[in-house]
Amino acid sequence: MKRVFLFLATNIAILVVLSITLSILGVDRILDQQGVNLDLRALLIFSAVFGMGGSFISLAISKWTAKRMTGAEVITKPRNEAEAWLVDLVSRQAQAAGIGMPEVAIYDSPDMNAFATGMSRNNALVAVSTGLLRSMQRDEVEAVLGHEITHVANGDMVTLALIQGVVNTFVIFLSRVIGHVVDRAVFKVERGHGPAFWITTIIAQVVLGILASMIVMWFSRQREFRADAGGASLAGREKMIGALRRLQTGSQAALPDQLAAFGISGGADGIKRLFMSHPPLQERIAALQQAGA
Repeated sequence: MKRVFLFLATNIAILVVLSITLSILGVDRILDQQGVNLDLRALLIFSAVFGMGGSFISLAISKWTAKRMTGAEVITKPRNEAEAWLVDLVSRQAQAAGIGMPEVAIYDSPDMNAFATGMSRNNALVAVSTGLLRSMQRDEVEAVLGHEITHVANGDMVTLALIQGVVNTFVIFLSRVIGHVVDRAVFKVERGHGPAFWITTIIAQVVLGILASMIVMWFSRQREFRADAGGASLAGREKMIGALRRLQTGSQAALPDQLAAFGISGGADGIKRLFMSHPPLQERIAALQQAGA
């Protein structure tokens, strides 16, 4: 089941590229080569620069990435009444939310889904699937777009990048500390770094990355509840509930792996719940009903 996340996948790719580049250039020499001390301050600075850097590179290219992964076509000039209605709706909701007009796009997919991404509140992209436009009533589409506009207005993309950057930093930092300790204490390497350092660092980075992703996904689930509340404010509570119920009737939306965290729907059971970007639809409906009681 395709259900991993934009920043997880993109950040992993960027961190791998940065690590390889730094190794080739000989920059990744933060640890004391004599094996006496570990320069924790320098290592933390190094980790922060590249951990945060990778996350914000992901954010900076998020619109470009999203368009190419989904094949989304931005509506520059509406070709029919439906496109004109869509652009007008997003314009009205963006104005009500106090943000700049996002780019509006449609991508070809039979699933009911939509997503928002972008560098800032005034430089965003909102895209909907052809399946959503075909399967939902316009009141429901209005609620879905209100949900996505709320993501933009809340600055969720930037906040997610910050959180991802922080966890990236500590994954890089702690994995190298663990590698250093194993290299020195277990394998008794006294000068430079032996193979154990690199092997342990890679393994630790993978394990810590998985654990860190739980933190990122917890935040992602919380932002979905806030976006639902915002969608209810922009379009109406019953429309938002109706849209979520409509999503329950369809198959699980299948955005590309790297875009799943930015979609409107999602969910998982058991241990998968720790890694899901969205709460179950029933929980989101219940939260809206409780808020309106």
